[in-house]
Formats: sequence, C-alpha cells, structure tokens
Amino acid sequence: MENPEKSLLHLTQIEEQAQEILSDREDIVALDKQRNHNREAIRALHKQDKTSAWIAVGPLLVKMPIKKVSDTLNKDQVRLDVEVNRLRSDLKVKVNKLRDLEHASPVPGLMLNPMSQADMNAMGQVLGR
Repeated sequence: MENPEKSLLHLTQIEEQAQEILSDREDIVALDKQRNHNREAIRALHKQDKTSAWIAVGPLLVKMPIKKVSDTLNKDQVRLDVEVNRLRSDLKVKVNKLRDLEHASPVPGLMLNPMSQADMNAMGQVLGR
C-alpha cells in the first residue's frame, strides 16, 4: 500500500456509490409495488357498476365519483412511470461510475435504448414490410 489515506478514500467512494445504487434499487421496487397497486385499483374500478368509490387520501377515506378516482389514479400512474424511468436511467449512469471506480470495463449494452416507433417504421420500410 503506497498511500493508505488514498486507498481508504477510494474504497469509501466505491462504498458510497454502491450504497446509492442499492438505495435506488429499493426505491424502484417500492415504486413498482405502488404502480401494481394502482393498476389493480384501476382494473377494479373498471369492473364496478357503481357511480362512486371510496379512496384513501392520506389518513382519510373520501367518496368520489368513479371518473375522478380513475383520473387521479391514472395521473398517479403516469407520475410513478416517470419516476421509475428516471431512477432506472440514473441507475445506469451510477453503475457505470461504480465500474469506473472499480477499474472494470463498462457493462456491455447497459446504455442501450429501445427503438422508437418512428425508427421501427423506418426499419420496416427499409426491409420492405
């Protein structure tokens, strides 16, 4: 060990980065659970014949029209989707930073993005579909 302080600092940076990655993964799991609960609630609302439903708003139970409850759940679903996607994209960057700190090569294909619909249409035209 040439410089123990430098080595300790480097190991601390690695541990902090790894902790951020684990924390983000836990957040993604929690948000995914919430998204699944929202999907279940939206599906249950569509099956109901009633005109109003009870919804928990914090510690309160409020009776609201089905349309308003459905709109609220859909808005929450969009917000959760955006947050999960943001966390996942940030996670890719953090994983690459951790691999850099560990002097390892980046994970191949980690930064790939799916093709957009416009790209798929262009590929279909090129391939003659």
